[in-house]
Amino acid sequence: MKQPSVLLLEDEPQLAKIVTESLQKRDFTVTHAPNGLQGLDAVHAAAFDVCVVDVMLPLMDGFTFVQELRKTDKTTPVLFLTAKSMTEDVVRGFELGGNDYLKKPFSLEELVMRLKELLRRNASAEKTPESIAIGHYTFAPQKQELWLKQELVCKLSHRENELLKLLMQHRNQVLDRKASLLKIWGDDNFFNGRSMDVFISRLRKHLKQDPAVEILNIRGVGYKLIV
Repeated sequence: MKQPSVLLLEDEPQLAKIVTESLQKRDFTVTHAPNGLQGLDAVHAAAFDVCVVDVMLPLMDGFTFVQELRKTDKTTPVLFLTAKSMTEDVVRGFELGGNDYLKKPFSLEELVMRLKELLRRNASAEKTPESIAIGHYTFAPQKQELWLKQELVCKLSHRENELLKLLMQHRNQVLDRKASLLKIWGDDNFFNGRSMDVFISRLRKHLKQDPAVEILNIRGVGYKLIV
């Protein structure tokens, strides 16, 4: 079986060495870049199965690196390493195309677990249907697009896309909040919960042109997509 390839963007030499050696022991192949510019050179030279990106990098920060990456690569999973835990920073990372984040200091076992989950999700994404009807809307999950009457309403962020897929899988049923956080974010902590609320609000705005489509807040339980 092919070893999963990881691009690690980390400017702290000692941490980069520890993470690289730990991942290699767990059957990952690792390419290390100390800044965003060298990270872009690496992704232009080779394909990776997953990227681990420190937010605070010299020459080009992690957010900018992912923003540039997503111009040509919409699918490779990205996990941010961050010393920041402000909701705004977390939301920004997801909006730019990040798939998960891990706050420093972190457990190497948790990093491995999250990488395996990202790889599993990415593999299962290939089975996602090309289009799904949501009332008068057409949802194209593989392209992360929402259409209305053959006109593009918006390009969805990764988190919006994953949430809408989950809501559709449970349409007209209650979607459990905690289970959703664990499935999409990998953790049901306060910051992830706030981030999820932001994305639910954005989905409501995207879907407001069809009054028959609603996302209800079931207090203390979760959400319900009415179609």
